[in-house]
Amino acid sequence: MQYVTLNNGLRMPQLGYGVWQVPDEEATPAVAKALETGFRSIDTAMVYQNEAGVGRALAKSDVPREDLFITTKVWNADQGYDNTLKAFEDSLKRLGLDYVDLYLIHWPTPEFDQYVDTYKALEKLYKDGKVKAIGVCNFHIEHLQRLLDECEIVPAVNQVECHPYLQQQELKDFCKQHQIYVESWSPLQQGGEVLKDDVIVGIAEKHGKTPAQVVIRWHLQSESIVIPKSVTPSRIEENFQVFDFELSDSDMAEIAGINRNERKGPDPAEMNNR
Repeated sequence: MQYVTLNNGLRMPQLGYGVWQVPDEEATPAVAKALETGFRSIDTAMVYQNEAGVGRALAKSDVPREDLFITTKVWNADQGYDNTLKAFEDSLKRLGLDYVDLYLIHWPTPEFDQYVDTYKALEKLYKDGKVKAIGVCNFHIEHLQRLLDECEIVPAVNQVECHPYLQQQELKDFCKQHQIYVESWSPLQQGGEVLKDDVIVGIAEKHGKTPAQVVIRWHLQSESIVIPKSVTPSRIEENFQVFDFELSDSDMAEIAGINRNERKGPDPAEMNNR
């Protein structure tokens, strides 16, 4: 495993396991398999409705709590200062934990304009020692800038959709300038067209790896945190086997050339679902 050091000194595995769209009852064996494979970072959220399933896997695991890195998120309908504090306690109970390592705002939902107050609640949770680090998801530069201007603590992480067809270089540059780590969700474009791209397939063949492994390796070498999701045991193992090869500078340049600025998910400026 490779680790990154967040802006508050906390170490975080650079490769994690995501459970978006995994039903609660499937989350327990899937997370157990991920932990058995070697994953130590698990990424969930209240809205995924599988925090309890994740918690059951953690309770059964013999991995010490201090070796785990658990992320969850406050949902849009729970934003606002007091609502966020309550939502966090509810998440903690479902997970069966005393603290989480990283707590994130799931979307800025700019139409409702509550994300600054929500982030101030995260700052309180951080100061109270209930979370080890705080951050955001799906924040554009303008949303991040507002937090930098109006809040005390620089977000440790901005988790955003990122894959070779949506490389987010301008956002990555801004985050790097402010010591905010970018974490990639849908890193394999939800198993989409990018895994069949001629460039990715060609690089995979050259290294004797799968297209998914090449894309995960690209994220790692782009200095992003990455959280691929699968419930298939063989794919969970495959997604972990990315530390025994390296993409060359020409490989990285080829992948840089296939960016389309193409989203699979919503644009954060327009995503206001409660």
